[in-house]
Amino acid sequence: MEKQRRSVLKKLLASVAGIAGFSAAANAADNSPTEGERTAGSITYAEDDQQVPLFSGHVKYNGLVYIAGKGAHVAPFEIKAHTEIVLKELEAELIKAGSSMEKVLKVTVYLNDIADYKGMNEVYKGRFGKNPPVRTTVAVAKGGVPGDSLVEMDCIAIAGS
Repeated sequence: MEKQRRSVLKKLLASVAGIAGFSAAANAADNSPTEGERTAGSITYAEDDQQVPLFSGHVKYNGLVYIAGKGAHVAPFEIKAHTEIVLKELEAELIKAGSSMEKVLKVTVYLNDIADYKGMNEVYKGRFGKNPPVRTTVAVAKGGVPGDSLVEMDCIAIAGS
């Protein structure tokens, strides 16, 4: 188990370094002869030009999948309802990418208001299996989460089986 965890951590570090453009560091950490292939899915296009990609819903690289931030931009504007919607969107994107909630390693939660922390946790708990991922939760600065969402989440998971 410890060897598998170290392997995943090495891949995570290699992926982060590779995405940042430090291919030498990525190859050194990964010990693979060539850089891994990066694939994107669920591409969103710019509103003013539907030919220009804006961002991907997920990117797979070096055995990991990176899921873009998901928000709930609908009524009712209540933290538990928004958290439920966001978690379902994360799960749907993970499935599209060939992963699952149980394979999530890291989640970042962005709250519009830190007062919603307890309500978000009530819906969040238990959603990632018996071995939950590490998590960072922050309240966003003035202006809030984009759109009308009370919460946004992104994650990093193990791709495939």
